[in-house]
Amino acid sequence: MGPLATHPYARRLDTLKDLFGRPDVELVEAGLKVGERVYPVLDGVVILLDQDQYPDSLRRRLGAAPNAVAAGDYAPDVQATFGAEWREFSEILPEHEREFAEYFDLVPLESLRGERVCDLGCGSGRWSHFLRGRCRERILVDFSDAIFVARRNLAGDEDALFFMADLTRLPFRDGFADFLFCLGVLHHLPTPALQAVRALARCAPRLLVYLYYALDNRPPHYRLLLNVATAVRRLTARIRGERAREAIAWAGAVGVYRPLVAIGSVLERGGHGSAVPLFETYRGKSLRRIRQDVYDRFFTRIEQRGTKSEIEALADTFAELRVSPGPPYWHFLCESSTAAGTPEALP
Repeated sequence: MGPLATHPYARRLDTLKDLFGRPDVELVEAGLKVGERVYPVLDGVVILLDQDQYPDSLRRRLGAAPNAVAAGDYAPDVQATFGAEWREFSEILPEHEREFAEYFDLVPLESLRGERVCDLGCGSGRWSHFLRGRCRERILVDFSDAIFVARRNLAGDEDALFFMADLTRLPFRDGFADFLFCLGVLHHLPTPALQAVRALARCAPRLLVYLYYALDNRPPHYRLLLNVATAVRRLTARIRGERAREAIAWAGAVGVYRPLVAIGSVLERGGHGSAVPLFETYRGKSLRRIRQDVYDRFFTRIEQRGTKSEIEALADTFAELRVSPGPPYWHFLCESSTAAGTPEALP
C-alpha cells in the first residue's frame, strides 16, 4: 500500500471534489492537486493560501521564499496576532460550552443533522468541538496558524476537514456548505465587515454571524469606556513581544476586568449589575478565559463595530434575517432560499 493510500484525506476525495466543484481533484506527493494547481497538505491541513500570504512559521516549514509587501486586503499583523493567540490559549474550556449555547440560540441544532457545516475563522476549533456528532461534515477554515491548533483539538474526528485559507478568496464552489458560521472574525478584516457578510451569501443558504456591537443598546458610560479602551488598543496593538503581551493580558484581566465583575456582582444584589461594563459578559468566567479575551481585544489593530440597525440593513441581501436579542451582541442568522450567486467582490 503506497503512502497516498494512507493519507488522512484519501477517503475524502469525493467530499473534496464536491467542495471545489470539479472532478479533477487528486492527492499527489506534493499535496492536493486541483486542476493544474497543487496545494500543500501539512499535518492534515490543506494550505489554500497564496504563497505571499503564508505566515512566517508556515514559510519556514515549507521552505518558501520571504514574503513580499502585503496587499491592501491582507493584514499579516492580524494573521500573526490570532495565530499567536490560539497557540497560547489552545485548550477548549468547559465555559466554552455555555458560550456555544449563547451563539447558537437562533439555530435548532437538530436542523444540522445530515448537513455540511463550515466553521469560518475557526480559531482553536472550540465551536466545532461542540458540533461533534450533530452534523454530517465539518469544514474548518482559518487564515492563521490557529488551524493547526484546531486540527490537534479535533484529532480523530473523521468528519472534519481543515483548510488554511483567506475567507475572501475561498476557491470552493458556490453553495459548498449547508450551514456556515463565522463568529468574531469579520470585524477584524481590513475591508467592511457588512460587505463581507453579503459576500458570504454565495457559500451557504444559512449563515450565523457575530460582529462586535457599537454598544447601541447600552447607556452612554459604556461608550465612554469603549473610547478609552480603543485609545489603549491603538497603542497596545503595536506591541509585538509575547512577554509584554502576556503581561498586559494579565494586567487587564486582574486589574480591570475582574474588579468590574466584582463591582457588578455587588450591585447585582440590588438588580443593578448590568450598569457595570463587562459584568454580564464575564461573570462566572475563569481568569484564563478572561485573559484570552483581553489578548483578543487589545492586540488586534483592526476592529469594526456595527449597530443593530446597520445589521438589519442586510435584509437587502437575505430572504430572512434574525438578530438575537441576547448576548453576545450582535449575533444574527441570515437565510436565503438557495445559496446566492457570485459574491460582491471585496475591495
